Amino acid sequence: MVFAWKSAGLSYNRYLAVASRVVRRSLKDDKRIAAERRGESDLRFAKWSNGKQGEVKNLNEANAAAATEAAGAPSA
Repeated sequence: MVFAWKSAGLSYNRYLAVASRVVRRSLKDDKRIAAERRGESDLRFAKWSNGKQGEVKNLNEANAAAATEAAGAPSA
């Protein structure tokens, strides 16, 4: 048996992110605002090369930039 999220091409983490966003949006305004604040994340990462840390980047901004870049790239 194949799970629906697998057949849709999603990872389990992505599936959970989508499901939690849907649940938060379905709440009444007062509860929704509090739940949306809890759903925000502030993650940063840096690539390491030759034992030295590279530039520290915000994960959300890097993902948005990569998605924009991928959308603009011609498909092969």
